[in-house]
Amino acid sequence: MHSNLIGRLRGAVGDAGLILDAPGQATYLTDWPRKWSGTTPVVVRPASTDEVAAVMRICHETRTPVVPQGGNTGMTGAGIPDKQGGQIVLSLNRMNRILDVDVVSNTMTVEAGVILQQVQQAAADADRFFPLSLGAEGSCTIGGNLATNAGGIAVLRYGNTRDLTLGVEVVLPDGRVWDGLRALRKDNSGYDLRDLFIGSEGTLGIITRAVVKLFPAQHGRATAWVGVPSHGDAVQLLSMMQSICGERIIAFEMMSEFGLSVILRHVADTQRPLGDVHPYYVLVEIADAQRETPPVLLEEALAKALESGLAHDAVIAVNDRQRQAMWKIREGVSQAQLREGNPLKHDIALPIAQIAPFIDAADALVAAHFPQLPVLNFGHIGDGNLHYNVLLPHDLCDDERERLTREVNLKIHDLAIAYRGSISAEHGVGLLRRDELRRYKSAVETDLMLAIKRALDPDQLMNPGKVL
Repeated sequence: MHSNLIGRLRGAVGDAGLILDAPGQATYLTDWPRKWSGTTPVVVRPASTDEVAAVMRICHETRTPVVPQGGNTGMTGAGIPDKQGGQIVLSLNRMNRILDVDVVSNTMTVEAGVILQQVQQAAADADRFFPLSLGAEGSCTIGGNLATNAGGIAVLRYGNTRDLTLGVEVVLPDGRVWDGLRALRKDNSGYDLRDLFIGSEGTLGIITRAVVKLFPAQHGRATAWVGVPSHGDAVQLLSMMQSICGERIIAFEMMSEFGLSVILRHVADTQRPLGDVHPYYVLVEIADAQRETPPVLLEEALAKALESGLAHDAVIAVNDRQRQAMWKIREGVSQAQLREGNPLKHDIALPIAQIAPFIDAADALVAAHFPQLPVLNFGHIGDGNLHYNVLLPHDLCDDERERLTREVNLKIHDLAIAYRGSISAEHGVGLLRRDELRRYKSAVETDLMLAIKRALDPDQLMNPGKVL
């Protein structure tokens, strides 16, 4: 660590922009799942793009590694420094202003530290809709969402964060600022640099501001909980409902009966939406600018599903309280599985047509090799994102837990690749999947990624050791 680094950083961001004491740093040094922790001499909290640029110039001159951090709600350790104490944490949480809401262009310009829920509310206040929605929306930041290309429940209709973004402003590793803050929906004037930084997990530069897309407000909404005979029927139900409801389907979530039972056991104030038990369940939600349209369409689609046998029972929420109760079940899965066991999380992306065959093959694989381990699978079936999680007992010794983790991950991820899938749909790579990436990326793809990293960050200062 350069001897006068702290003093130079204080000159760039002031005393308010530095956290030097251990208690103040604590929340920045451990990730949300509490799998990784690190140390740092200083947490730097710049309040503007100019201050971010000044910090990066200092770090470039002193060869100081930088770990960018948003809301620290990630699942892969990408925002945590190592334990050696030579990396600074650069938090964007002081850059939290909504700069512009343009209802004519249907855009919003925000700083990277704005909480996602605040973006959603600002859109609603302008009678518009920002569709990115995920469990951590009350604490994650738009900059973190951009850095990880976050997904969530509405990808089926609106796409990932990359699809919701028109332009970004980025501070490069040497402190230069790329102003790509354009609200253009068409721009074929060269390489799309924006998409280099979105999803790069802070390894290429620091996103400081963004222009995101807004959509017409969804005044009409209808939500249903559906019992289905199998995961294959759930996938077929999606196809049938799309033919009736079209692009109005916002969310199509699947959950097994085992998953529901775990949630009911561990999450307070939850209860079965249906009287009978079914092998699988679907939570479907449709929305439209017209209040009258969604309930009629959803009733029509569910009637056809029941008649065809794709669904065995269904209930439509008659008010917002019932809708919230359904979503509380779905959103409770992360909390519940942690209480039930030690989940080995597999955030898999698959072609939608391959979801059912994959589950069949994966269930058979786990039954053959790990018969003692229960499977809790759920996911955003509408966009092919399956969370195929295997639960380890809480009381395993460290060696046994590490052995099973390696063996289970290898088999599940090998199978996902065999079905032309991906080992990371929405959580990113970070530290969690970094070494596995070598196994699943081709030599050509790896070389291209390394070439980009070397071109933009030749001194390996940006989030070193993550992704690559």
